[in-house]
Amino acid sequence: MEDLQNAVIKFRDERNWGQFHNAKDLAISLNLEASELLEAFQWKSSEEATETKMQEIKEEMADVMIYLLMLSDKLNIDLEEVVHAKLVKNAEKYPVEKAFGSNKKYNEL
Repeated sequence: MEDLQNAVIKFRDERNWGQFHNAKDLAISLNLEASELLEAFQWKSSEEATETKMQEIKEEMADVMIYLLMLSDKLNIDLEEVVHAKLVKNAEKYPVEKAFGSNKKYNEL
């Protein structure tokens, strides 16, 4: 993850774009890219979208990840650390014995 984040930051810095990046605008851009990802699925079944729009899906997923990495850099958040912590928290909310095979929310289990 660190190598990927370093590559993204290097790309940004080579273009002197860091001056335009603040947490608010990066969060907005992250959301906009996630919305573009959704567009690949709009008015199509999942199967149709993944068969006909896979390249677009890949590129939009990359854009989402790029903005997430830039936002985490701006806020000095270690993504690996917070994802692991969130998985621990989710494991407590969704214990296997209650959540296995269920699509219910934790408060409905």
